[in-house]
Amino acid sequence: MSYAEEREQNIARNRAILADLGINPLRPKCEPRENLRKKVAAKKRKSPLPESDELEPPKKASRIADDSNEQGGTRRSSRLAGKTVDYKQEQDRGVPEPMTFKRSQKLKVGQVKSKRTYDPHMYGHIPDVEVGTWWATREDCSNASVHGPWVSGIAPGPNGAYSIALSGGYDDDVDDGYAFTFTGSGGRDLKGTKTAPKNLRTAPQSSDQSFEDRNNAALQRSVDTQKPVRVIRGFKGKARSKYAPSEGYRYDGLYLVKKAWIEKGLNKGSFLVCKFAFVRMPEQEAIPVNDGGDDESDE
Repeated sequence: MSYAEEREQNIARNRAILADLGINPLRPKCEPRENLRKKVAAKKRKSPLPESDELEPPKKASRIADDSNEQGGTRRSSRLAGKTVDYKQEQDRGVPEPMTFKRSQKLKVGQVKSKRTYDPHMYGHIPDVEVGTWWATREDCSNASVHGPWVSGIAPGPNGAYSIALSGGYDDDVDDGYAFTFTGSGGRDLKGTKTAPKNLRTAPQSSDQSFEDRNNAALQRSVDTQKPVRVIRGFKGKARSKYAPSEGYRYDGLYLVKKAWIEKGLNKGSFLVCKFAFVRMPEQEAIPVNDGGDDESDE
């Protein structure tokens, strides 16, 4: 079986699982369009040097000297002309007081400087962050406490996952907006190779995933506890889903993990992967759609 055929079979199976969960009542009849954001052009840094290679010589300050200076006496400013000045008293001005400043507190080893107002290790909405809030980077999402990790797609907690980042993922995952399937973590060699020592998440699947992985275990616990999971969608998923933002990352609200299972993954080694089915909780703002994406999500 070819890769394309296997992918289509996996997508059909994932879509059937979502259909069994009954998501149609959650989808509004009229879906809003996203507000496109203009890319902000990077500001050009002005060079401190002139464009010409030849630098102008610094201008000398003009001084007006009195007659005594011309004869080798002490130089005097024009503003002091005709006045008797005690130069010894002028020069003895005392030592200026040292400027005081507050030294920044040094961070301990392993401590990260945080801009967060709230702790991301909580279930449910983050205070002051509305559904539909948009950020340019994952770092911004982290600072807003919606999804703490900068790289990992899963933020695990003791009673289930706090949040996940839905951004591209695996080729056979299905994102229908109000429900989606999500592939777990693990099974990749993150050490890299000599030629690519930092391939990280781009490494191919090289072993089975399992629920012993702390991230996958957290999502499996979410099925039992039914704790809400915050979901952010990223721009990398726009090629396959009309619900992904065209740029940046968007908070799409709270979801429940309804099912967890293991199946053969879409990889050359046929390694097993952990899969999860998410359904959006009701009474939340409608998810905006982009102009592209996969039209199959309308089915």
